[in-house]
Amino acid sequence: MKKGVYGILKARFLISEEANAAKNWRFIVFVIVLILLMIANTQRYEQKVFEIVALTNEVKELRSEFVDRRSELMKLKMESTVSQKMEAKQIFPSEVPPTKIIVRKIEEKSFFKKLWQ
Repeated sequence: MKKGVYGILKARFLISEEANAAKNWRFIVFVIVLILLMIANTQRYEQKVFEIVALTNEVKELRSEFVDRRSELMKLKMESTVSQKMEAKQIFPSEVPPTKIIVRKIEEKSFFKKLWQ
């Protein structure tokens, strides 16, 4: 038993002249390649996660800026704000309310309509 454990600790299974040594080396290289692929995949995954977090924060900032700008625009469009700005230029709101103008279109009868009536 000591000989088997002692042989594994000294890695004799990798340097023996038997055919198993080559198979062992191939397996070890295969495992190392798999480990490197897993590390690279994990690193790319973490980069994507960081990018998603950064983009999410940017979207939140842009959304809050949009809401601020929209509220500013709504305030600027109010009649009271517009009238205050116009008073500085000596333009005052009208005292007379607006009236609605109705335009009636006279239909011209076409040749075929005249025939049928």
